[in-house]
Amino acid sequence: MRIAQVAPLAEAVPPAGYGGTERVVSWLTEALVSRGHSVTLFASGDSKTSAELVATVPKALRLQNLLGQYHAFQQLELERVAQRVEAFDVVHYHCDYHHFSLSRRSPTVHLTTMHGRLDLPELPMMFDEYSEMPVVSISDAQRAPLPQANWLATVYHGLPTNLFHYNAEPEDYFAFLGRVCPEKRLDRAIDIANALRVPLRIAAKIDPADSAYYHDVIKPKLVGPYVDFIGEIGDDQKSEFLGRARALLFPIDWPEPFGLTMIESLACGTPVVAFRHGSVPEVLSHGETAIIVDTMAEAIAAAERIGDLSRKGCRSVFEKRFSIEAMTSAYEQLYLRLVWEPGNRSRVRAA
Repeated sequence: MRIAQVAPLAEAVPPAGYGGTERVVSWLTEALVSRGHSVTLFASGDSKTSAELVATVPKALRLQNLLGQYHAFQQLELERVAQRVEAFDVVHYHCDYHHFSLSRRSPTVHLTTMHGRLDLPELPMMFDEYSEMPVVSISDAQRAPLPQANWLATVYHGLPTNLFHYNAEPEDYFAFLGRVCPEKRLDRAIDIANALRVPLRIAAKIDPADSAYYHDVIKPKLVGPYVDFIGEIGDDQKSEFLGRARALLFPIDWPEPFGLTMIESLACGTPVVAFRHGSVPEVLSHGETAIIVDTMAEAIAAAERIGDLSRKGCRSVFEKRFSIEAMTSAYEQLYLRLVWEPGNRSRVRAA
């Protein structure tokens, strides 16, 4: 098939540091190319891919301090897609709803993976208007605010099985990986570690929008012998960082759509202590790959006994449920289903 992947422009594909959506787009793109498809990736110019790259901007917008102009550059990217749209059998969008008006008038089959939270006030009116848009959720929990959407399927994220290495012998520390922001609740992770007197290593990105939160809430807690703030890390550092940890602390306080960090941790054999929000009960299995909690008291107790869970079992669950092969096959089936639906003008041609 001739497939277009349309990525956001905030980060490169794959990102050098933090960036879940762009990372998933990269893994999917490379897997589709390896399966013999003709793939075109619309992304920033500093992206690295074996597909044909169509760049709207030379570098990721965050690296150019241009996130404030994101919508203008996103519009330009969609224009690049529109100029070539009839050359594809399927266009797969990963940039929210920005293309809906374009896609409604396009002759080419398309679908959109919704990567973010969907409980935002503007979304119901968008999906009331564009109720025919074929969309994919990354968890069943993510769908809850928009039951009126045209949901095709839920496709869980998957990552290459050789990307992170299994570690059977952890060290005595907890890990926190992600973003410093109110909904990720790094403050809870620090309090858990301090309560148990176990070191917490923090690999986290600080966006400009969250700098006040960091300085007011988090920075005063980065004191004492149990807290080590490392900063943002890339894939090449995650295997060691997560694999050597006793557990990943995932103390979120928001309807997490998926939580890529959770399966990255499982890939290393590292179990998770997670709060019960959003997709957590879908991605993690209580008592097998994680201890899922509702309160801080439960979280502290869970972190103390997390070593009872099988690290080998965590890795096994990852391989069965969250591999790149499983994710790519699911998307291939959706592409074929859409292309061959009666009334669609596009038909698969040889790659």
